Amino acid sequence: MSTDMHPEGVIDVHAHWLPRDLFGLPAGAPYGPMNDRDGQLYLGDLPLSIATEAMSDEAAIIRDMARTGVAVRVLSAPPFAFPLTGEAEGADYARAFNTSLADVVRRADGNLLGLGIVSLGTPELVTAQLTDLRATDGIAGVAIPPVVDGGSLHRGTLRHIISEAARLDLSVLVHPMQIGRPEWADYYLANLIGNPVETATAVANLILSGLKDELPALRICFLHGGGCAPGLLGRWDHGWRARADVRGGSTRLPSAVFRDLYFDTVTHDRPQLELLCQIAGEDKVVCGSDYPFDMAEPEPVQFAVKHGPDADALARAARAFLGMS
Repeated sequence: MSTDMHPEGVIDVHAHWLPRDLFGLPAGAPYGPMNDRDGQLYLGDLPLSIATEAMSDEAAIIRDMARTGVAVRVLSAPPFAFPLTGEAEGADYARAFNTSLADVVRRADGNLLGLGIVSLGTPELVTAQLTDLRATDGIAGVAIPPVVDGGSLHRGTLRHIISEAARLDLSVLVHPMQIGRPEWADYYLANLIGNPVETATAVANLILSGLKDELPALRICFLHGGGCAPGLLGRWDHGWRARADVRGGSTRLPSAVFRDLYFDTVTHDRPQLELLCQIAGEDKVVCGSDYPFDMAEPEPVQFAVKHGPDADALARAARAFLGMS
């Protein structure tokens, strides 16, 4: 992807957008549908604590970019809009989203890029959808969940998606689905604990299966600073050295493979971001905001530059992740 039409500056790789005509969400979605109530956005009956226009209106997105100093924002679907089945309705939903996303990006004069979605159908369907994304101007890759139906990136449909994305030179953004468990029913723990655990599970499976080493061209980014993964990496290294079943699928220490992955800066505190930069390397840390959710970093550029890489390093890392020449 060329950088000619995109302004210089920090790129926010983690921001969400969904047009109002797709608020109904795909068939089989575990939440929803989304709906507007007096200008506020709801997921079913759950208030999301954000203005509806922040999610759906490109003018609001551009205003927020100007306020926070973001030069380019990469839009992806909110995770509850991921089509999780192989039914025809899921493919239709993904196609409608990707078409609308491409239109928004085209109107933005280089200030926006997009990451599309695919339905989790047959390998042939997934490949066809990814091939369409590859041919769409302004779409840099695909956003996917970290776990589906008890499987993660090293198995089944998700493995096929990332393998094909590597072959097609598409970037992959991994966003947790906020899968609930009974013990996480209170205090928003499905997000506060569930999201980081989902992401760490996907990172571990990608590394320990050896799949990342099988796919050296794969550009993949894990959000929310990699979830729990940075704090667990020493434990994974110890397990890899101590147990044959841990190292059976991989030939390198987890900490060595970790440095081949990208992570965003949505860590919410300085020590966590500093740790991430130390163990991932500043060339693999990209700016993220999680716009427009209540768990977003409200000043993404300021936070990232103050506690992590400088603005030039953040921009270089994002361009590398997005495959921008």
